[in-house]
Amino acid sequence: MESNSLLVSELFYSIQGESSHAGYPCVFVRLAGCNLRCSYCDASYTYEKPGIARRLSEVLAAIDRWPAVERVEITGGEPLLQEGVYLLIDKLLARGRRVLLETNGSVSLARLPPAVHCIMDVKCPASGMAHHLDWENFRRLTSRDEIKFVLSNRADYDWAGEIISRQQLANRNHLIFSPATGRLNPAELAAWLLADALPVRLQLQLHTLLWPQNRRGR
Repeated sequence: MESNSLLVSELFYSIQGESSHAGYPCVFVRLAGCNLRCSYCDASYTYEKPGIARRLSEVLAAIDRWPAVERVEITGGEPLLQEGVYLLIDKLLARGRRVLLETNGSVSLARLPPAVHCIMDVKCPASGMAHHLDWENFRRLTSRDEIKFVLSNRADYDWAGEIISRQQLANRNHLIFSPATGRLNPAELAAWLLADALPVRLQLQLHTLLWPQNRRGR
């Protein structure tokens, strides 16, 4: 795929359901393709289907249908697998958009402009993909960036706590613990956090509460 085109799974406007930006209106660009196969994946269509090839100009024109919306999130799949994502980011920043990028942490973040708000989804052991993490990415994150751990069980919780301690993340980045849907009771995770007073935010996916019937789009 050339740098002036992208494989797109979907592009839509909705309420941001995750991260410190949760609750804000946001345009989402979900790119096709992923190099991981997480056991709890809720967006498997991004790699099961090839996506639609769209010129960068087409993607930008689609985003511009919502000119008043400040936030644009680029997600996947794994968006950093596509070379065209970097040019898309540059164009969006030049237009004054606030760019959020969600990544699985397996691809180097070295090429991301400092202005990008990066949300790195660190894969815990129960995902089956923890060994793919590029550990150097922790030092590439800025203080505005966020690190998310999706937890399936107590072992994931303990592993994530160890990573936070070992990488000294508590005072460097925004930290999020999110329960894997159908695997970990949110109330149980909340009880663990209250007991341990970990410096993390408990996150529930707002969009799944608002639109539980929709798997895609919203």
